[in-house]
This record gives sequence, C-alpha cells and structure tokens, in this order.
Amino acid sequence: MKVTVENKKGLNKDVKVFIDKETMSSYMDEKYEEIKGTVNLKGFRPGKVPREILKRQFGKAVFGEVLDKVLKETSTKALEENKIKPAGQPKLDLKTYGEDKELEYVLSVTELPKVEVKSLENIKFDQYSVKIDSSETDKRIKEIAKNQPSFKEASPDTKAKEGDLVTLDYNATVDGKKFKGNEGKNTQLTLGKDLFLKDFDKQLIGLKKDDEKVVEAILPENFPEKELVNKKAKFNCKIINIKIPEEVKINDDFAKNLGAKDLKDLKNLISKQINDEYKNSLDQLSKNQILKEIEKIKVDEIPENLIEEEIKILSQGMSEEEAKKNKTKFTEKAKTRIKTGLILNEFGEKNKIQVSEQEIQAEVQKQLRMMPGQEKMVMDFYQKNPSAVASLRGTVYEEKILNLIKEKAKPNKKEISKDEAEKILKETHNHDHDHDKEDKKKDIKKKVETKSKEKKKPLPKASKSKPKVKKVSKK
Repeated sequence: MKVTVENKKGLNKDVKVFIDKETMSSYMDEKYEEIKGTVNLKGFRPGKVPREILKRQFGKAVFGEVLDKVLKETSTKALEENKIKPAGQPKLDLKTYGEDKELEYVLSVTELPKVEVKSLENIKFDQYSVKIDSSETDKRIKEIAKNQPSFKEASPDTKAKEGDLVTLDYNATVDGKKFKGNEGKNTQLTLGKDLFLKDFDKQLIGLKKDDEKVVEAILPENFPEKELVNKKAKFNCKIINIKIPEEVKINDDFAKNLGAKDLKDLKNLISKQINDEYKNSLDQLSKNQILKEIEKIKVDEIPENLIEEEIKILSQGMSEEEAKKNKTKFTEKAKTRIKTGLILNEFGEKNKIQVSEQEIQAEVQKQLRMMPGQEKMVMDFYQKNPSAVASLRGTVYEEKILNLIKEKAKPNKKEISKDEAEKILKETHNHDHDHDKEDKKKDIKKKVETKSKEKKKPLPKASKSKPKVKKVSKK
C-alpha cells in the first residue's frame, strides 16, 4: 500500500491510497478459497468447483465484498499511520478499481486541529471549603425537632387549640344523604394545618373531649365522587381525644430515633450534611471557572463541518427565520463549545481516561434516585435510546476529565463561612439569571430542554468510524 498525503487548505487533506494489482489479486484468491468450500453446484463435488466457474457465477459479488473489505482496512490504516484524526466522515472517491486491476482512491478528510493541553496543569481556580459553625448545626437540629413534634395527653377539660393533635369520629352527609367514604373512625388532625378540608380545623377549636359538633366544609376538586365536587357537606363530629404538643428534648434518645449513635454523632452527621450541600455547588463553581479558562486557550482553526453540525443542534426547533437571525451568535457559541470539547477530549486521551459500564450504571442509578416513582420510565428511556446512553457517557467522561484537571491544576484554596458561601452562590446565580434573560425564548420549555442538551451533550471526539463505502462491482 502506498499512501500520499496532500494538504489542500487548512485542515482539509487529500489522502491518496494506491494498492497494486498483485495485492488485490491475493485478496481475491483468499475470498475464492473461502467460498469454494461452501458452494454447492450441480455436477461438482463440494470444494471442487473450478475457479473459473466460481468467477463466472459469483465474480461480481466476490469483488464487491473484497473491495468493501480492502477499502475499510486500508483507509483506517492510512489515517492511523499518518496520525490523522478526521473531524466527521471522510469522503471516498474511487479512481481505479476492478478485477485484475490495481486499486486507487482518494480520501478527502477534514482533520481535527492539534490542541495543546500542557497548559491545563497551570490553570488557576478557586477551591472552597466551608467552615460550619456549631451554631449552624444546632439550628438545623432544632428545625428537625420542630418538624417532628411530640404530643402528650391533655386533661379532660382542655379545650382544643391550634397545634393540638385531635382524634375524632365523624359521619357526613350531602343534602341529607350519605355517600361513599362518609365515615371516619379515630381520625387524627393537627389543628391549624388544614390537611383534611379547607376551614375544617378551625371549627374544632374550643371543643373538649367527648364534645360533638356539626362541621360544614366544601368537598374539593379532587374528591373521588365527582358529582359531589364543590358541594357543601355536613360532618357530625365527636372528639375522642386531645393531645397537646410538648417540647422535643434534643438528647441522645432523640438522636437515636434519627438513626445516629448519640447526640454528638448526630451533630457530626448534620455538620457534614450542611457542608456537602455547599460543597457540591461550590465544586461546580470551580469546574465552571476551569471551563472559562479553557475557553481562553487558542485553537488556530475549527473544522467548518463541526461548526455547522453544532449550529443545527443549537437552532433545533427554531423557524428558518429565527435560526438565520441568531446565526452569528450561534456560530460563536458553537466554536466555543467545540474548542472546549476538543481540548478536554485531548486531555482525556493523553491521560487514558475511560468510562466503564459500571460508571454508566451508577449514573443511571443516581438519576433513578432523583425521580422516585418514575424508575421504570427512566430505565425504559435509556434502554430504548442508545443516543441517550452515549450522551450520559459523555457527561461522565467530561466529569472525570474535569476532576483530573482539578487534581493537576493549581487551586487557590479558600476556607469560607456558610454566609460567605451563600453570598458567592447567590451572586453566581444572579449573574447566570441575567445572562439567561438576554437569551430568553418565547417557549420556556424549549429553552430548558436546549439547556439540558448543552450540559449533557458528549464531547466531540476524533472520529474512529470507517469511511462509508457502497459495494460496487466491475462495470
């Protein structure tokens, strides 16, 4: 095989490949030997069909398969030996081909630009750690205690008030008639929360144990018996018991009820929980700083075909007029995204970063936990959409690359308080919000979907696919 590389313009190259007639003949001989043992022709024993008969019967098909195989093997080899990483699918132009002939063809390739990644190790970014004051931990524990009230028996003459836990029996009617589900036994209500029916609770305030009262309430929109929706119901209520709230004692028993070993252990767990809440957001902030620094790295030329593909993604769902209006903005955005992707991918390849199937499954499981009750839908989505799995792989790949850059780069370590963390995150949120307002679309849902695609889109990679080749036969 003889290969000649010609630079046409910029990243565009013509790779000329020549394979002599003898080599092509050896490929043909090999294929004929392969099929000879499988062909059954009348008058010939298996494996004994003469070459000329096979050629007359199957010549065109054999040559088509051989040509397809040779083109795939040699084109891939030609690109790899010349260290050419194609940006997209190369175009193949057959010049000379045929049985008993040499093979000559040209691959027109747009090459990925060379990118320098050594400077990534000198990137500077802020790495935050949040110091959680013990008062913050105590405050959070008190909030937990407040949301887990404890009740004690009230004296028989106690009048129910807001915040009390009341147990009652009731039976209800609408227009004097009973209906399905009109009775309740030992129903518990915390007065003031209005969790049963609107304005129901306040009518029980002032009642004592064994008191009876007719309470009126409107049946809601989601009431199972549709014909009774928005109708007034009368509830004959009898108070069975009243319990009054008591202050929850924050001690070792309280901590054990929450799954901790003791109060000290609970404080440690809550402190870590608060820290993690800020750490995740601040880590993302650090990664965004790294990405901003990467955007400043110069890349001499970006393949036009990749820019066009990216613009199509960015303008997906838009009218032709709207896409044309935003083309300049999208072109710049596409260049930035492609450049960032190329740099990150080059860094990933140099550091031999791989994404395992276990890591993909772990990411899917994380998403399942975030969508309780919709697990089957999420699993079906990934099983039926290979492109979604590829996108997920791209996300995990990028995350691993950014984590490695963080390890190798030069962090500006900062220990900050919880208040400082909140201020930093708020300012970042406001900045992002203002930026979003400039790009606001009429259809909010479309905007959110587009933003999601931007985050989850896999990084551009060097194309490893072989040029598409149609089977041809001698003409």
